[in-house]
Amino acid sequence: MFTIEGELTHFPNPAAAREKEYSSALREIISVAKAKQVIADIKSWPAYSPTPLHKLNHLAKNSGLAAIWYKDESQRFGLKSFKALGGAYAVACQLQNIVEARCGERPNTRDLLDGNYKELLAEIVISCATDGNHGRSVAWGAQLFGAQCVIYIHRDVSKGRQQAIEAFGAEVIRIDGNYDASVREADREAKKHGRLIVSDTSYKGYMEIPKDVALGYTVMISEIVDQLAGEIPSHVFIQGGVGGLASAVAGYFWDLWGERRPRLIVVEPIEANCLQRSAQAGKPVAVNGELNTLMAGLACGEVSTLAWEILACGGDDFMTLSEGAVAQTMRHLAAGYESDPAIEAGESAVPGLAAAVIACQSKYFSAALGLCAQSKVLVFGTEGATDPELYQKLVG
Repeated sequence: MFTIEGELTHFPNPAAAREKEYSSALREIISVAKAKQVIADIKSWPAYSPTPLHKLNHLAKNSGLAAIWYKDESQRFGLKSFKALGGAYAVACQLQNIVEARCGERPNTRDLLDGNYKELLAEIVISCATDGNHGRSVAWGAQLFGAQCVIYIHRDVSKGRQQAIEAFGAEVIRIDGNYDASVREADREAKKHGRLIVSDTSYKGYMEIPKDVALGYTVMISEIVDQLAGEIPSHVFIQGGVGGLASAVAGYFWDLWGERRPRLIVVEPIEANCLQRSAQAGKPVAVNGELNTLMAGLACGEVSTLAWEILACGGDDFMTLSEGAVAQTMRHLAAGYESDPAIEAGESAVPGLAAAVIACQSKYFSAALGLCAQSKVLVFGTEGATDPELYQKLVG
């Protein structure tokens, strides 16, 4: 039996707007129309290929569900994370803006890749703060298009993730603080040294670039729509963090499917549940403290302002997941369940699946979330073994 031992908390969002139209204001953040050109652009990059959407038939049957789909991002552009889409695309957009401002013409990404503005781009320094995967994407994008890069990491980012970022030629600076402190430090230093911040979280005075990051994620979402071949999930269990991915998924599906859109359940670590607390308060709320969690990519205490604009009404449920469920789920996936495929999944890839399975094991949570034998669940395996040493320690 595929069983996971773990604890969940659940908060149904009273502001969820399931019957309302997706507003024009939200379409300015994310929409199918805005994503169209972005998707075409990224699909033209070297080594692009769609990642698999696994149908876990035996796990679905074991859980009492009609279907479980798992979007496997473990090999995206060789970076092993969906973040490869957002950070690198936003880097390209900012470099295009700089070239247009200085040269009077806007290049396409092929112009950048071909080195047509090599000398100009070599002067630009891109920067951000990261838990690991976004910084790796930004560093890869800077290297791909010919810019310099400085990445800030916090005290809890593993040495393996630091080295993965450095492998793309970035200078990595570690601070003695948590993720949110590293965001503030990167912002201060960028203003001081004239660097360009490409962050996946938005805050007062910094709103436009995170839109490009979120639009980059729509490549993955549009692939899922194609791979579903006309089917529509009834539920999506999606990881939280600052809310960028969850809001992109919510907005894209809301715009595409309207009233038929899936129920969106956002899953966070117990110690870093800023989205759940924000839903409870009806406004953005910060979680202070150490933010200790094995789910390193979700160790975020402050909500992205733009993401919250969508999730405040587009997130149906907010859940937390206990730490003990993470390694169990990773091991189950690595082994494969019956004839379901074996999947490489990192610590931040499994919260959605783990929460779905645990919820199905509970009559209370099944009823609260409307899970039944007809339910079709989509989960996002957002990363592979981005820290190989830790992965081996947890999976064996």
